[in-house]
Amino acid sequence: MKYYKTEKICAKEIGVEFDEKGIITDIEFCGGCDGNTQGLQNLILGLHKDVVIEKLEGINCGGRGTSCPDQLSRILKSLSR
Repeated sequence: MKYYKTEKICAKEIGVEFDEKGIITDIEFCGGCDGNTQGLQNLILGLHKDVVIEKLEGINCGGRGTSCPDQLSRILKSLSR
């Protein structure tokens, strides 16, 4: 699994892995609110990365202009190029 640095959120890194079809097979948040990140992990495992981007992009946490879900969507979007 490859890990990506984040900014402006509690999780310092997000690790993500997906298969050749774009299905997310593994994810890990390093830091952040444990219950929320575990819930997010369970909800998106097995989903296509484009579906995850669509659902999570733009979510704001505490006025930071981003969030753990939004940072994940940005990572996935950057990998889709």
